[in-house]
Amino acid sequence: MRKLIIGLLCLAGFAVLVDFSIAAYSEYRVSRALRDGADLTADPEVTMHGFPFLGQAWNSRYDNVEIRARANRQDIPGEIALEATLTGVRLPVGELVEGSLRSVPVERVNSRLRVEPTELGRLFDIPDLQVHSRPEEKTAKANKADEIGDSDDSGMTTTDALVLTGTLPKFPGTQYSGQKISVQADLLLEADQVKIVATDFYRADSGAETMPVAAIPETERPAVLALFTRTIDTKELPFGIQPTTVSAKGGQIVVEGKGTDVTIDLDRLHRP
Repeated sequence: MRKLIIGLLCLAGFAVLVDFSIAAYSEYRVSRALRDGADLTADPEVTMHGFPFLGQAWNSRYDNVEIRARANRQDIPGEIALEATLTGVRLPVGELVEGSLRSVPVERVNSRLRVEPTELGRLFDIPDLQVHSRPEEKTAKANKADEIGDSDDSGMTTTDALVLTGTLPKFPGTQYSGQKISVQADLLLEADQVKIVATDFYRADSGAETMPVAAIPETERPAVLALFTRTIDTKELPFGIQPTTVSAKGGQIVVEGKGTDVTIDLDRLHRP
């Protein structure tokens, strides 16, 4: 009986090892297909969740697949992060083994694009730029968008109210280069464009290491606010999904979109 139990445990361990090995190989094949199709500089990270994996492979349906990649954009210095969570992926074993993956039916796609703090600093030419959600004084429009994702007649939706803090770069017509300042800004999504629009100066708590707003003459304030205003053209999210929301999380700008019952093209993970 003891030998039988040991034998069954060894067999179970071997089955688990085989299952994980096949899962790892499948992840590698999908990763290579994504890299080749999207012309990336490195293999994306692909994780195919669920156990046993062989059961999913037998049915050619994978419950949950997560994809993470980094890509270059001509309009954003550095790299941006691309992410996608695929639910109910239909992927025949033959196409997986042959590497002929291209069009893949998916029940649900959650796509994300992240612009991280370093890239945001380069985009604004403010290397120490910090981005936070504004803790108070959110407009009624922002609150409405947070709750129901509504938009006004112009098609522009405010989804977050920000505080941007950074050291002013050199620019003509002012004497405040090298001074740190905080501004209020609205984070907007208009079609496929993300707009960060500085609206006013942020009155920080006393003792903060930022320049007092009163020190900036009224005539120079528009030029200072313009330094904290930018537009990011998302073009499209991974797999051609259209963006629907934008928010600030952990100092990043995160653009998200969803699709249901779609056939994704693996070549469209990223299009510069």
